[in-house]
Amino acid sequence: MPEISLVLLVGVVAGTLNAVGGGGTFVALPALVATGLSPVTANASSTIALVPGALAGAWVYRRELAPVGGTSTSALTTTSVIGGALGAGLLLLLPSASFGATVPWLLAFATVLLAFGRPVSRVLSPGSTGSGAATGAGGAVALSPRTVLIAQFLVAVYGGYFGGAVGIMMLAFWSIGLGLDTAAGNPMRIAQIAALNLSATALFLVASDALRTPAVLVAMLVGAVIGGFAGAHLARRLPARLLRGIILTVAVSMTVLYFLRG
Repeated sequence: MPEISLVLLVGVVAGTLNAVGGGGTFVALPALVATGLSPVTANASSTIALVPGALAGAWVYRRELAPVGGTSTSALTTTSVIGGALGAGLLLLLPSASFGATVPWLLAFATVLLAFGRPVSRVLSPGSTGSGAATGAGGAVALSPRTVLIAQFLVAVYGGYFGGAVGIMMLAFWSIGLGLDTAAGNPMRIAQIAALNLSATALFLVASDALRTPAVLVAMLVGAVIGGFAGAHLARRLPARLLRGIILTVAVSMTVLYFLRG
C-alpha cells in the first residue's frame, strides 16, 4: 500500500509537470523502475498512465488551440499520431537491454534540451509573436508546412520511443522555425503530446507487459489525471521562471542518479 500511495503521488507530480511545461517522464520513469518494472515496461506504463493527464490538460486548453505555421491542426495531429505509434513500435521491437543502456543518455539529452532549448529559441527568433497562429516572423526561419510536418513526425517518433522533454522539442522547433511564442504554443504542445502518446498507448496496451501490474498502472494514471487537470490551471498562475526551475531541478537530479546507478 505505501508503494501504491507513492506511485499515486508521483503520478500527480508528473501530470502537473507535463501540463505546466514538460518533464513528467523525469519523475514517472524512475518511480516505476523503482517498483521493480524493467525500463521498457516502465516507459510503456509511464506513457499509458500520463495520457489521461495530457488529455485533461488539452481539454482545459481546448479553446486556445491555434494552427502551427501553415499546417492545419488535423494534419499536425495525424502526423503526431503516426509518429508516436512508430516510436512505440521501435521501443517494443528493439532489444530491451539497448533501451536500458540508453536511458541515462536520453535523460541527459532531454535535460540539456530542457535547460537550453527555449533560450536558444529566443536568441534565434527574436521577433516571435504571441498572437494566434504561428507565422514566420522576425528572426524565424519561416519553414514550409511540409517541413513542419516532417519535423513533427520525427519529434513524435522520439516521443513514442522515450518522450522525455518531447514538448520542449516541439516548442523549441516551432519558435526557431516559425517564430511562435512559447506561451501561445503551449496549448498545442499539450494537444500534440496527448495525440502521440494516445497512439503509443494503444500499441503498449496490446503488446507490452504494462497490464501485468494493474495496481501500479492505475495509481499512476489516477494521479496523472489529477495533476494534468490541476497543472493546466496552475500554469496560468505561477511564474514561468519558477516552474521551469522546478522542472529543471528534477531533470538534473534524475539524470545524475541514473548515471550513478548505471
